[in-house]
Amino acid sequence: MFKKILVANRGEIALRVIRSCRELGIQTVAVFSEADRHSLHVRFADEAVCIGPAPAMKSYLHQPSVLAAAEVTDADAVHPGYGFLAENAEFAAAVRASGRAFIGPSVDHLRMFGDKLLAKRAAKEAGLPMLSGSDGEAATLAEARAAADLVGFPVILKAAGGGGGKGMRIVEDGATLDKVFELCKSEAKAAFGTGRVFVERYLRTPRHVEVQVAGDGQGGAIYLGTRDCSLQRRHQKIVEEAPAPGLSDKLALEIQESAARLVRNVGYQTVATVEYLVENDRFFFLEVNPRIQVEHPVTEETSGVDLVALQIKLAAGEKLDIPQESIKPVGHAIEIRVNAEDPWTFMPSPGRITGYHEPGGPGVRVDSVAHEGASIPPYYDSMVAKLIVRGRDREHAIRKLLWAMDEFIVEGIKTTIPVQRELVMSEEFRDVRHYTRWVDEWLAARSPKE
Repeated sequence: MFKKILVANRGEIALRVIRSCRELGIQTVAVFSEADRHSLHVRFADEAVCIGPAPAMKSYLHQPSVLAAAEVTDADAVHPGYGFLAENAEFAAAVRASGRAFIGPSVDHLRMFGDKLLAKRAAKEAGLPMLSGSDGEAATLAEARAAADLVGFPVILKAAGGGGGKGMRIVEDGATLDKVFELCKSEAKAAFGTGRVFVERYLRTPRHVEVQVAGDGQGGAIYLGTRDCSLQRRHQKIVEEAPAPGLSDKLALEIQESAARLVRNVGYQTVATVEYLVENDRFFFLEVNPRIQVEHPVTEETSGVDLVALQIKLAAGEKLDIPQESIKPVGHAIEIRVNAEDPWTFMPSPGRITGYHEPGGPGVRVDSVAHEGASIPPYYDSMVAKLIVRGRDREHAIRKLLWAMDEFIVEGIKTTIPVQRELVMSEEFRDVRHYTRWVDEWLAARSPKE
């Protein structure tokens, strides 16, 4: 087992990793930018190293500084959290070349799942259901037209090198395809360094369902439950829950078994999330996130498994010692991402927190480094906290979430709690009639509130 882990991240995920390390008896090193000098992840680590000025490109994304911090503190492993360098194959290779463990996938798997076309190929070879579309890259407009004609409109153009809605266009007809094809390639090139795009059948009202998996690279693979992340704004998740509601037991089992099969088929080592689109009781492979997810707490709350500790153990070469039959999710968990944003325009709202109170009680968890007097800097992701509740069933969890949101006080900045409260109270959410574009449509139909 590792003696000292450097956490190459900031904020709540850095503190989350530090807590699991403490339970395992492992020392920790925090890295921080000048803007995060007083952050709680810095305070609670055993050691801390400043790696540069506030901008992420000069600190958290500056690989030489992170590697130097690992060197001077004699850390024997690096945990990247999520975001920043977590899915950077070159960084993972550099960490391992320095003689340290990278707590994440192999470099080959990072490259495989960082390229949507390679990921689709691996999923297809594992027998996962796929959306029809181009056979690999649509390198020219003519190839894109041919694929669209074969699939039938509407289709979606996607960047092979990334996600988050960048380099992505919904195409309703051939004339639109002619207009946006080169634009999509240019956006993909600017965002991900490659202009490769592909064509895929477009689903109008799919749900986003994902499966938490883990593999030990030695033939062992398990699934730890489903999650639903269909409440999204512009492809960014804002509410997540586990297990995914509204699925038959048969469908849920098929989705989970397919995810474990993919992990086993590629010899994957560490945790990952396999994502799907579900529509009309059919599911289709979407992508793989080869890291810990923002929404991992809802799976921890229902499965009882510390996913970060599991990551660390697998990176240390341990075999999976959790039998599949022992994973029996209990109850229902829901998470909201409390972001420092205007709740109706979603414009960032950085600043100093002048008043802060976290909700509590049985089944209420808050992952955060926020506190009264803390500053939310404008340089990074705007997430202030993750509020997670666990109930005996979905209705109980929704009721608990509503009063927990009422108890959550964050003053001095705006947060997304008001809009999330209305979304959770909506009939569409409670009746599981929401889908990935529903929030955008719901917001567009409303008058902006002051």
